[in-house]
Amino acid sequence: MAKPGKVTAVAEISEKFKSSSAAVVTEYRGLSMAQLTTLRRALGKGATYTVAKNTLVKRAAEDAGVQGLESLLVGPTAITFVEGEPVDAAKALRDFAKDNKALVIKGGYMDGRALSVDEVTQIADLDSREVLLAKLAGAMKGNLAKAAGLFQAPASQVARLAAALQEKKAADAPAEAPAES
Repeated sequence: MAKPGKVTAVAEISEKFKSSSAAVVTEYRGLSMAQLTTLRRALGKGATYTVAKNTLVKRAAEDAGVQGLESLLVGPTAITFVEGEPVDAAKALRDFAKDNKALVIKGGYMDGRALSVDEVTQIADLDSREVLLAKLAGAMKGNLAKAAGLFQAPASQVARLAAALQEKKAADAPAEAPAES
């Protein structure tokens, strides 16, 4: 019979899998509590860093319908559950792993499938959502400015043509006037 504490832990981890947009599996062997606290702060409010037993995580993943993580759950394992944008959490983990060689990113889970280490790194290399939206807005603004210039061009060309015709008439009119007298 399962112990109530383990049943509760499995239920909590399973709920985290269900409610998160992504999960990144890491090995934390050799990190001190101070370093883990620094990592948790670096992840911010949108992500939680959870250390759990592999057998409990396997059961929770099975309960949540998450497949493909079994091979990652070997050795001391911690999972980062991301509730917001996965890019920010992946960047924080990548940057922390660069400074602290004891943190090893094993892989992850997002959009219904397991991720390799390379895929997690690719996610970390992406710009954040806010930066991408700003780039999109800038591109759209630039295109709108081009469109406005194109729409204005025919009107300004007509105006210049009319001004040139008027100047030509004015130049031709005085020459004709003395011939009539």
